[in-house]
Amino acid sequence: MPAIAASRLRPATASAGLLLAVAAALLPLPAHAAGGGTGDVADALKKGPVYVDPRATDQLPKPEAEALAKKIKDAGKPVFVAVLPTTADYPKSSVLKDVRSLTGISGVYAIRLGDGFNAGADRRVMSRNSVDNLVGAVKRSSPGNAQAELNSFVDQALEQAKGKAPASWAGKDNGSSGATALLVGGGVIVAGGAGAYALFRRAKKKREERERAELDALRVVVDEDITAFGEELDRLVFSPSEPSATDAMREDYARALDAYDKAKEQMAAATGPQDVQPVTETLGEGRFALATLAARRSGAPLPERRVPCFFDPRHGPSVEDVQWAPAGGAPRPVPACGADAVRVKAGDEPDSRMVHTDNGPQPYWNAGPAYAPWAGGYFGGAGGILGGLLVGTALGSLLSAPSAFAAPDFAGAESAPGGGEFTGSDFNPSDFSGSFGGGGFGSDSGSDFGGGDW
Repeated sequence: MPAIAASRLRPATASAGLLLAVAAALLPLPAHAAGGGTGDVADALKKGPVYVDPRATDQLPKPEAEALAKKIKDAGKPVFVAVLPTTADYPKSSVLKDVRSLTGISGVYAIRLGDGFNAGADRRVMSRNSVDNLVGAVKRSSPGNAQAELNSFVDQALEQAKGKAPASWAGKDNGSSGATALLVGGGVIVAGGAGAYALFRRAKKKREERERAELDALRVVVDEDITAFGEELDRLVFSPSEPSATDAMREDYARALDAYDKAKEQMAAATGPQDVQPVTETLGEGRFALATLAARRSGAPLPERRVPCFFDPRHGPSVEDVQWAPAGGAPRPVPACGADAVRVKAGDEPDSRMVHTDNGPQPYWNAGPAYAPWAGGYFGGAGGILGGLLVGTALGSLLSAPSAFAAPDFAGAESAPGGGEFTGSDFNPSDFSGSFGGGGFGSDSGSDFGGGDW
């Protein structure tokens, strides 16, 4: 009998132990249990939208921090703010990515580090160009004023960010009654978690298969763009050592060559559709450098900083806006190169970029979602001017849909966690790059609006 009783007790004891382990894992740790540095920041941001390191309270005192946190919570958007001192605990080159990784929640992350400021966002929450332009604007409008800078950034980010506040901000009671509930429902939690994980894995596999196919299609188009740009460089009759060359000309030429090499490297390293946007951004920069070089050599006025020609970015920077309508759509102003502007004004068809589809060659704006990252690099994605340009087209309807997010991270709604959802460290690290410095960071270029201000 004792042996039989013991054998019956062992499974029960094991089950109780499992439930206790589940409960212990789910119960919140006390605030002082964080590991330090970026770990402290991440633990705090899981519980609320604003974290101020005790050594940086002079930048954002407690009352102002609480007011900022309330503003974000009331808006219900996944916007995170951290105010940190310049110490070895927070490496300038990686603190933004590290905080995003350890927090594990998709959203917009803004960090004041000493007297420097930087921000990043998951592309489905806020486009890269939107973040970069906003960071530059608030820094120029509030130099050296941390409170004004942070509030200005947050006000604008709350208007633009997609998604909702993470559930972990709710601050529900997790005391003894909660622990009892966890023990009682532990088995359900384990089973539910296993089912949710299986669904996540299937959705992830489906997304990866689709992204591979999209990248294959994009690679053909981008390789054509890179080749065309290389041919332009080959046709260029210019030598940095020629007597008429100036330092400015040599700089333009060097930027163009660097863009060509960089675009090839970026495309070779691409592993998903989202990696294509930086390539076309680079090509746009290279073509603008060539246009600037041509103007300097001919003595013409330097070109205005504008987005590429809408009809075919290989034509180089646009020179004016013309009224144009897609088939069956309403007219709207679009940026065009000189040759296409003449064609459209004369009532002729522009020289549009055609791409391969299952229905034969089509203009890229009618070719489906796979081309969103490619177009987004040239025109700024759904958060830039692209959505307005493409209203009434196949790609435009997709970008303006409620489930749409920035073009370079295009994927179906069933596999794309929105802002405020847990994604762990599954995000594009280039969206959380840049370094901090006294009043400036990364590549903020003042008036450079990610492809042109038109």
